[in-house]
Amino acid sequence: MSFLRYLWWPFAVLVDTITRLRNYLYNIGHKKSFRFDTVVISVGNLNVGGSGKTPMIEYLIRLLSPHYKIATLSRGYGRSTSGFRLANSNDNARTLGDEPYQLFKKFEPDIYVAVGEQRALAIPTILNECPDVEVILLDDAFQHRAVIPQFSILVTDFQKPFFKDQLLPMGRLRENRSGAARADVVVVTKCTASENKILDEVRKSILRYTPKPVFFSAIKYAQPIPMSPGKTITPDVVLVTGIGNAKPFVKHIAQQYNVLKHFSFKDHHRYSKQELNKINEVAGVNSIITTEKDMVKLINPELSSVVQNANWFYLPIAMEIIGNGSEFDSTVLSVVADKLKLVTTSGNDLS
Repeated sequence: MSFLRYLWWPFAVLVDTITRLRNYLYNIGHKKSFRFDTVVISVGNLNVGGSGKTPMIEYLIRLLSPHYKIATLSRGYGRSTSGFRLANSNDNARTLGDEPYQLFKKFEPDIYVAVGEQRALAIPTILNECPDVEVILLDDAFQHRAVIPQFSILVTDFQKPFFKDQLLPMGRLRENRSGAARADVVVVTKCTASENKILDEVRKSILRYTPKPVFFSAIKYAQPIPMSPGKTITPDVVLVTGIGNAKPFVKHIAQQYNVLKHFSFKDHHRYSKQELNKINEVAGVNSIITTEKDMVKLINPELSSVVQNANWFYLPIAMEIIGNGSEFDSTVLSVVADKLKLVTTSGNDLS
């Protein structure tokens, strides 16, 4: 850690004090939390930035949707709208946010997708408008203490695990590492190593902060999909990313193609025609590969015409639990089944 980072130490102490006090007030009931009979599963992290929350939500959708009616609920970061919104065919990445719209495009009509800043208010609205919902998946909700989930999944990046990080602004942690104890399971995401010795060392480090089960996951990449019909991918490619951590994406593409240039934008970047025209110009006849998260923003009518002028592709991804995936699946399925059994004798009450 550089000396300059230590200059932020007093501010990190202030962040620690504020978040500890906030958590304490929730723990003693001074700040109100709501519990719903409907099964609520929370997915979140301790740090800011990408840790694989959306791939985890997608994994849960694939696991649970064959058995239960699912709704996802996100804040809808970066959207142009506000308040509660249930996704419909007129929505896009700007009205919902890029990640909720990605879920909507990928899984509708099998699931409901909703956004709302006040999730304790959004959940009753979902249940009122979609009475067949049995499980609600909360995205990026680990610090959202106003709702008590029946099951909480904490995700942490294999390359940037929470136990090696520091509190803001010295590092990327939103709260103290001890907050991990609130999770029911921890999933280490984007693993690039499968050696038992390395994974055991990571597990032992996590167990210093929580005794809960630790699982490991990796990203599976599909083949690039053209964003316009009839396109053929070239050996030389240009990359475009607007995600929290593009390193695994770039590494994977570099193993398959010759990367000429990488246009790297900040997470949730809102693209302009001027930027896309520049990218098209640089790429020329070569292919342009972007992420699935970025793709849902680029298919907006105002941008799609520019995309169609070049050889654009996107790369779908999916999460897989490595090693003991069946144990993780059975844990989640058992939690949902057990909670729904309890609902048979009561309604959706708040307590």
